[in-house]
Amino acid sequence: MMKGIGIDIVEVGRIARLARDGKFLKKIYTEEEIIYCGSKKNSAQHYAVRFAAKEAVWKALKKRSRGLTHRDIGIRNDSDGRPRVYIKNRPARGVTISLTHTKEYAAAFCVVE
Repeated sequence: MMKGIGIDIVEVGRIARLARDGKFLKKIYTEEEIIYCGSKKNSAQHYAVRFAAKEAVWKALKKRSRGLTHRDIGIRNDSDGRPRVYIKNRPARGVTISLTHTKEYAAAFCVVE
């Protein structure tokens, strides 16, 4: 049974501007996400899609997301490249996320079962 859905879209350029500030990165992203995104050629796209993912997860969790910060929601790729959601560094069971990005936009869709 589906308990929640969430979707979000962000402009990559907006996140690129914000990501220049180390305080923003540390407030929003886990250390693992900062290392992962920073290692990519187009790091802004990766930061943006993870920001969208965190927002989509927060929306899908609804009332259960109260008290969660952006850093509490982590997005990691598993061994086959699929994104997985972690809440407070633990796998979020029953939470599925799909990510996509272009040069200009990043979007995420989340389902909670």
